[in-house]
Amino acid sequence: MLRLLLLSGALGCGAEQAAPLAFTMLQLTRVYMGNSMFRGNASLNGQLSHLLDENNVTQVLPLEPPDAWARRQNEVITYLRTFRQLVQLFNKERPTKFTQHLRCHLGCRLYPNGTAQSFYEVSLNKTAFLSFHVPNATWERRWPGELPVATFAQEQLMKYPITTQDLQYFLNTTCVSILQAQNTRIGKVSSRSRAPLVLGLVLGSLALLGMAMGIFLCTGGSC
Repeated sequence: MLRLLLLSGALGCGAEQAAPLAFTMLQLTRVYMGNSMFRGNASLNGQLSHLLDENNVTQVLPLEPPDAWARRQNEVITYLRTFRQLVQLFNKERPTKFTQHLRCHLGCRLYPNGTAQSFYEVSLNKTAFLSFHVPNATWERRWPGELPVATFAQEQLMKYPITTQDLQYFLNTTCVSILQAQNTRIGKVSSRSRAPLVLGLVLGSLALLGMAMGIFLCTGGSC
């Protein structure tokens, strides 16, 4: 019995050690009658690193020094302000009274054997909408059945390097390198060297995504 308990404990520890490191980000956007509301967060290896609440973007973990973080905050606020202005513009041209909920979830995982996996998923009103195929830097439709809006969004996103090549680079390279640094230099300043790209690129991509979707979401789905 003692041997079985020891064996079970060893297997349990092994399974725990095999868990991958992860950097993930979540953004929730609510659009209603020309108004936009934002919530979101990012986590590094299971620990909250950034928090987004309306126009307030905070850095929970000290991944960037104060001066660099101040610049990042301004960039994020600018992106969100631009998104809001776009929503208001189209709502004036064609007012809508329905509410749309957009959910963006992205990140990467680093496994103990050195392999990595990246993802970017978008849902609309709790239904899978689009996903980003990282190896080919292409957007794919996930909506069940035919939907002109999904086709339009896919075409719009494929036009911008920041939502194709730049996003692919972030997910494949920058995101993974952050985890590699975290894995080998936990708690050291050197692990922060690549962090400044995180919010500037990812939130920028999310905001561009929101703008592309706002073109049709706020004009009654006219493609």
